[in-house]
Amino acid sequence: MDWKGGRRSDNIEDRRDFSAAGAGAGLGLLLRLLPFLLQTKFGRGLLLVGVLGYFGLRFLGIDLLNLAAPTAVAPSQQQFSAQDQELVDFVSVVLANTEDTWTMLFQQMGRQYKKPKLVLFRNGVSSACGFAQSAMGPFYCPGDNKLYIDLSFYRDMKTKLGAPGDFAQAYVIAHEVGHHVQNLLGVAAKVNQLQQGKDKAAVNRLSVLQELQADCFAGIWGHYADKNFRMIEDGDLEEALNAASAIGDDKLQQQAGGRIRPEAFTHGTSKQRMEWFKRGMDTGDVKACNTFNATR
Repeated sequence: MDWKGGRRSDNIEDRRDFSAAGAGAGLGLLLRLLPFLLQTKFGRGLLLVGVLGYFGLRFLGIDLLNLAAPTAVAPSQQQFSAQDQELVDFVSVVLANTEDTWTMLFQQMGRQYKKPKLVLFRNGVSSACGFAQSAMGPFYCPGDNKLYIDLSFYRDMKTKLGAPGDFAQAYVIAHEVGHHVQNLLGVAAKVNQLQQGKDKAAVNRLSVLQELQADCFAGIWGHYADKNFRMIEDGDLEEALNAASAIGDDKLQQQAGGRIRPEAFTHGTSKQRMEWFKRGMDTGDVKACNTFNATR
């Protein structure tokens, strides 16, 4: 990808300095002290004051746990290597490019695009959707309109999934932005409504359609990254298709040593993910990404 001359986004929230383990350790210490605090009247009073104080601050909109997390846009040069900083720059450029692309497309639809924040974290992170560990991979939280990614996932893509390359890395961001687009267009709310009262297999089928549409939306970004910004180079499309294939449900189930169980799919097969990404890449058309009405 030819990305280094691109605009950087202002919507990066860097929480890599915040230690989720440290927050967990503090809670663990409190739990260990709890039996001793409950043994005395003074201890019980101290615990009550602490609980009332905490929830009093929450009532006022102040979360002490969130106050502990820094929100600086740029990481400290003393703490992170030049390679780390280049990766942050890359993520920032890709996010900015998705902003420009979807702002244009939403204007064509007579809508206004609300730019999401992208949160960088290490090990674990708290979001409006709850606490998540890095092992869960990148995700989008509709509750706060933020994308979350531990940059170590890119190392795992290369070493564990066999999906290297900068365009493969960009595809991951564009896919999560695709979920944000679904949220803005009301698709996510409609899927949630349709999933209510359904059995697990039906819920999973709807989830697959939603994920495949996000892949198609990621392809739309790739279409305009090439057409309008000339960012795409030889071999980039193959990188993205390889990444889409590597994270297909069928392939991941095989790698885990289990049998392929289509009823348990939540993201789609490798073939489906590649096909829908390529459809978005080829057409650049939001209407072409209606996975819910497509013949399957």
